[in-house]
Amino acid sequence: MTDTIRILLVDDHAVVREGLRGLLEQQPDMVIIGEAGDGAAALRAAAAASPDVVILDMKMPGATPSDTIAGLRTACPKAQVLVFTSYAEDSQVRDALTAGASGYLLKDAMREDLIRAVREVHAGRAWLDPQAQRQMLDWMRRPPSVLESLTERERSVLVLLAEGHSNKHIARRLSLTEGTVKGYVSQVLDKLGVSDRTQAALLAHREGLVTRP
Repeated sequence: MTDTIRILLVDDHAVVREGLRGLLEQQPDMVIIGEAGDGAAALRAAAAASPDVVILDMKMPGATPSDTIAGLRTACPKAQVLVFTSYAEDSQVRDALTAGASGYLLKDAMREDLIRAVREVHAGRAWLDPQAQRQMLDWMRRPPSVLESLTERERSVLVLLAEGHSNKHIARRLSLTEGTVKGYVSQVLDKLGVSDRTQAALLAHREGLVTRP
């Protein structure tokens, strides 16, 4: 391989970034051109350095992973996003791919799989971890749920609402303003076709989104 793959590492754990750097820079065709610990820093780094591949964790503070992925695709359209995370819930995989990610790999993958995934997404080919593939197939086989219409942020608001939190508490938990949360609650009620918070909470429990009473 003659082309060098320029990689941006995005994870809020420095030890994870250090491990990835040590592994990937052993490859003759890969170089780490930057690191970031949250979505906002990732967008700044991508705009400044124009990476070929962004390796991104899905569990970080700040903006939602979907917003970060979409922002990266806007800030650096030629960059391919490889999600590298610990979970493969069907909604999480679906949100990542819909936002523009080219690959989805779990952190328990073998090192060879990570290296191959980087090369595959860099070449413009999709890469899905086997568990992520199973989750997507299971989702495709299930009857559609009314919750499918909700965005990732709206689902987060609904979970907290169903657990009995006030708009003020939800705002603190999600680092939003109360006015923004109020808007999200209205959107959730409208999309779910319910008239109040109690009905939305009951629906969330019935659909299995929330199990805590």
